[in-house]
Amino acid sequence: MNTGAPKQQAESLTAVLSVSATRTDKWRHLNAIARTWANLSDKATQGSNLRADAAKLLDTIMQLEHCWAYPGPRLLGAISDALEANDASTSARLVQKVSGALLSGDFRRDEFVWDVSAEGEGRTLDVLPPDVMEGGIGKPYFEVLVVTPSPASTWMRSRDEMARMRRPDDQFHYSVVHVGSFEDAALAMMVNDDLQAVVIIDGFQYATRHDVPGLHAYLERHIKVDPDSVVPGEMATTLARGIHTYRPELDIYLLSDRAPESLAGSDEAAPIRRLFHHVEEPMELHLSILDGVKDRFDTPYFDNLKKYALRPIGTFHALPIARGKSVFPSNWIRDMGQFYGTNILFAESSATTGGLDSLLEPTGNIKKMQDLTARAFGAKRAYLGTNGTSTSNKIVVQAICKPGDIVIVDRNCHKSHHYGMVLSGAQPYYVEAFPLTEFSMYGAVPLRTIKQALLDCMAEGQLDRVKVIDLTNCTFDGHMYNPRRVMEECLAIKPDLVFLWDEAWFGFARFNPFHRRRTAMGAAAALTERFRSKEYRDEYAAWAKEHPKLDPGDKSLLDARLLPDPDKVRIRVYQTNSTHKSMSAFRQGSMMLVWDEDFHQVEGPFEEAFFAHTSTSPNLQLIASLDLARRQMELEGYAMTMRMTDLAVRLRRAINTHPLISKYFRVASPEEMIPAEFRSSGIKDYGPPNANWSDTLKAWDEDEFALDPTRLTLVCGAAGFDGTQFKGILAERFDIQINKTSRNSILVQTNINNTHSDAALLIKALADLSREIDSRLAQEGAGGQNVFKARVKSLMTDVPDLPNFSRFHDAFRDNAKSRSNEGHMRPAFFMAYDESNCEFIRLASDEIDKRLKDGPEMVSANFVIPYPPGFPIMVPGQVIQADTIAYMRKLDVKEIHGYHAAQGLKLIKPSALAGLKAGSDR
Repeated sequence: MNTGAPKQQAESLTAVLSVSATRTDKWRHLNAIARTWANLSDKATQGSNLRADAAKLLDTIMQLEHCWAYPGPRLLGAISDALEANDASTSARLVQKVSGALLSGDFRRDEFVWDVSAEGEGRTLDVLPPDVMEGGIGKPYFEVLVVTPSPASTWMRSRDEMARMRRPDDQFHYSVVHVGSFEDAALAMMVNDDLQAVVIIDGFQYATRHDVPGLHAYLERHIKVDPDSVVPGEMATTLARGIHTYRPELDIYLLSDRAPESLAGSDEAAPIRRLFHHVEEPMELHLSILDGVKDRFDTPYFDNLKKYALRPIGTFHALPIARGKSVFPSNWIRDMGQFYGTNILFAESSATTGGLDSLLEPTGNIKKMQDLTARAFGAKRAYLGTNGTSTSNKIVVQAICKPGDIVIVDRNCHKSHHYGMVLSGAQPYYVEAFPLTEFSMYGAVPLRTIKQALLDCMAEGQLDRVKVIDLTNCTFDGHMYNPRRVMEECLAIKPDLVFLWDEAWFGFARFNPFHRRRTAMGAAAALTERFRSKEYRDEYAAWAKEHPKLDPGDKSLLDARLLPDPDKVRIRVYQTNSTHKSMSAFRQGSMMLVWDEDFHQVEGPFEEAFFAHTSTSPNLQLIASLDLARRQMELEGYAMTMRMTDLAVRLRRAINTHPLISKYFRVASPEEMIPAEFRSSGIKDYGPPNANWSDTLKAWDEDEFALDPTRLTLVCGAAGFDGTQFKGILAERFDIQINKTSRNSILVQTNINNTHSDAALLIKALADLSREIDSRLAQEGAGGQNVFKARVKSLMTDVPDLPNFSRFHDAFRDNAKSRSNEGHMRPAFFMAYDESNCEFIRLASDEIDKRLKDGPEMVSANFVIPYPPGFPIMVPGQVIQADTIAYMRKLDVKEIHGYHAAQGLKLIKPSALAGLKAGSDR
C-alpha cells in the first residue's frame, strides 16, 4: 500500500532551506501513515509494515524536536509509548493532534493540544505543562531558549519553576526550550522561528550529543566558530555574538558566575540585553524577558491612534470625515461607514495634538516610532514616507545632490530617480545594466562598468563632482547586487561617495540572514566594522604597497579588487524601501533608512527636501500601518520571510519538473538570468538536486550578482502567450493577480502573505492551460501547429535588441569631448515646456530614417518609458539613435509613457539647440 510516506533515511540539513517547513511536512507524512495504520481492518502484515514506517519517521523527526517547546517531552513520550505498545488508535490520535496544531498554530492558543488525553474523555489538567495551566493561552505566545550546563534530568523542573513566575497580568505567554551545548543552541536559534529570547547560562559544553546529519555544515552557513579557538570563559559571549549576527532581533540574557559589573562594560557584552549574576534574581529575569518582547511589540503611533479614536472629541478642523459624523447620518453615503467601519473614521484627524504628533516635525510618538524603525532595520536613522517610494527617492536625491553634482546612475532605475535629478539639477551619468535580450529586460549594472565611469571622471578631472552612486537593489526581476563589494571598491576610488540603494522591493530582506547579506544597511554595518578592524588595516597596508596611486588609464583596475584607505573612507548609505510592497503596510507606505557618518552635512537639506515633498496632511492610517509593519517584522519577520522563500523554491521546482507544465512554462533559473561572468560560483539553480544551500549561500557571499529566489520570472512565450496577454488570462479566468510582465514572461512575486494554497492555485492554472494547449494542437493538425510555432518563435526568438543610452546632446554637456558621459537633463526637460522649442515626428515616418542617416540629430524632449519593460529608453536631452528607433518599432505594448502614437516622438528642434550653452536654463 502506498501511504505517500517519504523515504525514511535521515535528510541531511545541507539539503534543507527551512527546517521549520520541512518539520511540518514530516509530521503531516507521519499523520498520513498513522491514520492509514489505524484504519486498517487487517492490522497483521500491513499494519506491521506501517508501524515500522511510522517508528522510523518518528526517529527522524525526534532528531530535531529538542529545538521546540511544542509538542514537548510529554506528547512525544506518549507517541513513542503508543508505537511501542502497537496501539494504532492512540498513535493516530496523538500524531494527528500534533500535526494539526503545528499546521494551524493552535498550540499557541489552545491548551488542549498540549494534553495527552483524548478530547472530551476524562481530560486532566495535571498532565499539562505548568505554563499552559497558568492561563497564558490566548495571549501572544513565544518561546525562550535556555542554554544551560545543567543535566537534562533537571530541565523539566527548571521549566516548571520558570512557569510558576508567570502572573495573570503578564502581557505575553511563553514556553521554555532547554539545550545543553553551543551547537544545540545555534541549531535551535536557526530552526525555531517562535523564539524571541535566549537565556545563556555560563558553563555549557560546545558539541551536541544529538546525531543530526549535516549539522556542522548547516551551522557553518552563518556561524563559523572553531571550538579550539574560543578563549576559555568566552563560550557564552561567543554564542551571544553568533546569535546576534544571525538573528539580531532576539533578546539575549547572560547568567554568569563572573562579576557581571565588569563584564557589562566590555565589548563582549555588546549584543547582550541584560546580565545577571547566575540565578540570584529569577523574577527579574522573567520580567526582563517580557519587557524585551514588549519593547518590540510597542507601536507608539498606532497605540496613541487607538486611544484617540476612543475619546469623545468635537472636531473644529478641516476634515469632515473625522468621527464619521458626515457619513453615518447620511442618506447617500451611509454604505461607506458600513464598508469601512467605525474605527477608521474615528481614527481620522487633521490635528497634530492629543498624542498624534506631526510627521513633518515629530517630537513625540512619531519620533519614537522612527527610532524603533531605525533599530529594526539596522539603520542609524529612519524617516517615514507616505507618498510611496517614488517620493522617498526624490526626497533623498534632492537632499544629497545639488546642481552640478554628478550622479552615476543605472539608466534602468525607477523614473522617480530621473525626476529627482531634474528637480535637483544634478547631472546623471547613465551606466548600463547587462541585457537579458531573450526576456526583453535588463539585469543590473556590472561593477566593472561603475568603476569605469568613476575612472573616466577621474581622468577628466571631474571626480570631485561625483557625489552619488544610485542603484536599484534588488531589481524588479530579482537581481541582487553585492553591496559590500560595490561600495568597498568604489570607495577605493573616491572615499566619500554617497550610495543610494533603491530597495523598493527588498524591504523584507533585513529579516532573514540569507537576504540580509545583500542589503544596503547590512553592507553598511559590515563595512563599518571591517574598516575599523586591525586586520583590515594590515590588509590595506599590503595592498597599498602594490597600488601607491590609482591611474585612471590602467585597465587592470577594472578587474582588480580595490581597497579604500581606512583613514579616509566614510560610510554614507541611504536606502529607500516600499514597505507596502513586501510588508504589512497600506499602499504608499515607505521608509528612508540612513547610515551616514556625515549626516550632519545633510540634515538641513534632508529636512528641506522632506518638507518639499511630504504632504502636510499625511494619512494617519498609513503611518500607523508602518508602525505595525515594523512590529510584525521584528517579532515574526524571520519566520515569515524564511517561509515565503521556501515556498518560492518549492513553486519553482514544482513548475520546472512537472512533465506537462514544463512543456509550455518554466521559471527562469539563476543560470539564465545572470551571465556566467557575474556568477563565478557556477551555480545553476536553487535547491537540491541543483545545489545544496551551503553552496548557494557561498555563491551569495562571493558572486557579483545573485537572483532573489522569491521573485520568479515565469516564461510564458513557449505557450504562445505574451506577458500582457498571459497576465490578463490569469486574472480573468483564475483570479490570479500579477503586476509585472515582459514580452514573453510574467513576474510571480512571493510575499509574506502567500500560502501553499496560493501556490496550488497557480500550479492548477498552469496545468489546465497546458492541457488546453495540448488538446488544441492535437485537434488543429499541422496547420495549427505551424501557426503556434510561429507565434512562439516571434515571442522567444525574434525579440528586439535592447537599446542602450547613447549620450546627451552637446548642448547639454560641459565638454563635448569628455569621455565621462554626464549631462544637464534639467534644462532639456524644461525646454519642452515651451512648445515652440519642440517638434513631433511619427515613428513610421521616413523622416526619422533620413535624419538618422543625414542629420540633424534627433534629441528627445521628454522621458519615453514603455511598460513593459518600464525603464526610460529616452530621457530629455538624449540623442536618439537607430537602436532605440528599431526597438520602439518592434514594441507591441500599449502603454508607453511620454509617447502618443498620433503625435509621434517629441523632439527638441535643432534650431532651439543651435548656439545653446551647456547648463543654461534655455
